Order: sequence, then C-alpha cells, then structure tokens
Amino acid sequence: MPPRPVRCPDCGHRFPPTAEEVDHGRAHCPDCGADVDVRSRGRDGTDYDDGRPARSGRRWLVVGLGLFALLVVGCCGGLGGLAWFAVKPTSFPEQTQDYADARKTFRTKLVRTAPAPQSWEEETPPADAAEVEYTSGPLRLKAWVGPRGGPPKPAVLFLHGGFAFGADDWEQAKPFRDAGYVVMIPMLRGENGLPGSYSMFYDEVDDALAAAEVLAATPGVDPKRLYVAGHSAGGTIAMLTAMTSSRFKAAASFSGSPDQVAWARFQEDLVPFNRNDQTEFAMRSPLAFPKSFKCPARLYYGDEEWQFRFSTEELAEKAAAAGRDVQAVEVPGDHMSSVDPAMRQCIAFFNQK
Repeated sequence: MPPRPVRCPDCGHRFPPTAEEVDHGRAHCPDCGADVDVRSRGRDGTDYDDGRPARSGRRWLVVGLGLFALLVVGCCGGLGGLAWFAVKPTSFPEQTQDYADARKTFRTKLVRTAPAPQSWEEETPPADAAEVEYTSGPLRLKAWVGPRGGPPKPAVLFLHGGFAFGADDWEQAKPFRDAGYVVMIPMLRGENGLPGSYSMFYDEVDDALAAAEVLAATPGVDPKRLYVAGHSAGGTIAMLTAMTSSRFKAAASFSGSPDQVAWARFQEDLVPFNRNDQTEFAMRSPLAFPKSFKCPARLYYGDEEWQFRFSTEELAEKAAAAGRDVQAVEVPGDHMSSVDPAMRQCIAFFNQK
C-alpha cells in the first residue's frame, strides 16, 4: 500500500510522501518546500493526517523570517554567510539572445516525466465562471473563465500558484473581476489529472500562451487589452510568458521566482531535469534574460519575503538598464498576505496601460 498523504505544518498543503521519504523520516512539501517530519509514521501511512488541506497556504520556500534571523544573528560570521548563500541571486552569463528566440531552438530534457507534484480535487465552477477547453500542442487542457459576454472588456490571464488549480485560485483573482476584467485561469500540463508532464516552468509557458489565444477569442473580451499576471509558481510563468510574447499590454508577478537555481536549493526533488545543466536552469529563470520583457511589468514581493527580494530587485534593475519598463515593488506581507495589496496596485497599473 502506498503511503497516505501528510499535511505540511507550514502551509497546510496535503501531499503523499514517497516510500523513500518515509524511510528517511523526512519529506519536502512540494508547495512551499518545507521539511516535514514523518518519522512517527510507518510505511503504510496509517498515522498520516487524512483531513482536507487548507489550500490557501500556497507558499514556496517560505523561509524569510528564518533567513532574517540568520542575518541578524550571524551578520559578522558564518551564519550570515549561510543566509546570504540562501538568497544570493545567481550570476547568470550576460544575455546575448532574446528569450523568445532562445525558446525556438532549446528543448528541455526531462530526466523524469510525471504529473505536476501537487494533489488536487475535482472542483465545480461557481456561477461566475465557465470551464472551457484549450489545446497546447497535442494536449487538451482546461481553464476557468468569466464573466463572459457583454461589451468588450480588458482581460487578465491569471496563472495560479502551486502546481494544481483549485477554487481558491479563482477566489484569489476576484479583485480583477470586481475591477471590470474578464479573468481566465488555465490548468497547465500535468495538473488536475490533465495530460502532459510537469517541466518546472518551461513547457508550461506554451500552455499559458495557448490559453491566452483562447482568452482573446472569448466573447466579451477586447483582444487588444490582454494582461498576464500570476502568483508564486504562476508569477514565474507570467514573467517568462511576458518575455516570450508581445501579446500582452502589461504583466505582473506576485512573489514569482526570478532565479530557479536559488529556488531549487531547498527543493531539489521538484527539479525534473539534470541539476548539473545550468542551461536548463537559465531557460526557466527570468533573471537570465532581463532584456527580454516585451511589455511593461511590475514584480511584486512581500517585505517578509527575503528569499525573493534580492533576485527580484536585480532583475528589475537589469531590465530597466536595458530600457524596459520593469519595476520591483515591495508590499507589506508574506507570500500570501502580500497578494492583496499587490493586486490592488497591479489593477491601478493595468488600468493605466
């Protein structure tokens, strides 16, 4: 019998540890990267928490407070160096090729093919959403979109956090709908029982672009006023999508990771490619292609998110130096609580574009 799910004490995400993780007594949460103690559970998982998860805790690598403590306590010694190692942006080679052009020739080589690493549940669309199908290459995928119909309105392609879609993602994007935007949230390859393999922010960009085409053709959408935004994992994909296509008038990332070398340091089990191949990491890292933004962008992060601060600011600085309208914006809060103030600022930003 495979191990039953365990609940992450940090973010509430429920996931099944592997048999190897059970043997070692530790598991890594695929949603936030936290180290979960499973030493008191047997291989049969009979003591695992079998309750429904609190899915609102979609946090990656939420170590901001711990890193802050390390910086304070060890600023003059080894602990300070360890903390800086954890948040230090990667020094990628100077960009010599546009990201969109690089994608035309690069093909990721996955060492394992598997669904997205997050559990999911069947969800029924609420009254203000409709489930639609879209195709990305040979894959038939799904998305929620709404409201539909009426006079043409601006629209936001919103890319959800984590690696599975849930009704709470639809609720998270409600401020955009309240502000008069049509919203589409796509389920990406390998998520929610859909076909395709999780590739950690690479092939998923193709899915986002395919969903944008369907959104542009949705009744009640002005195809000339499309925007892209995303939270956490979706924030990373939103940045890469805005670097790939000129389809969007503006882009926003809420706590997205610009640097996947740093992101993977504490969750190597989420890396489906050869971790010694730096090109694979670079093709997933906006920080490696700062000159490639094809629309104005705002990169929001919480003032408690030390793990994203330095890489986000460096990305924005390099993009601005190349003449791109890109800014890093600090807002109050952590990985989740910062989304609301960031989204309010984002809506004002989108309204101006």
